[in-house]
Amino acid sequence: MQENRPNNLKNFFIKLVSITLAILIVFNVVFNLILAERIEKVDKIFSVFESSERKNLKDRFLSELSENLEKDNLLKEEDKIILFKAYKKIQKEFNEIEKKGY
Repeated sequence: MQENRPNNLKNFFIKLVSITLAILIVFNVVFNLILAERIEKVDKIFSVFESSERKNLKDRFLSELSENLEKDNLLKEEDKIILFKAYKKIQKEFNEIEKKGY
């Protein structure tokens, strides 16, 4: 029985280490699959506060705007209708404010 005891302890520690490593690997994989993508999105949102990212966004916006200004129509027909209705409604509300004397 005494001879068998060190062998049992050796097997126990080998199993313990292998199970611990397996749990760590599974945890790492689950973390990367589930949370890493969300963390990347949050980092992308916070990157707007960096000046280089703001400059990049500004340059991209200006290039898109200049490309769209070269087109005949900036907006689709349905977008034009929606914007026109919103414009008319805002204009009506401003006229009501003006009539009240503010």
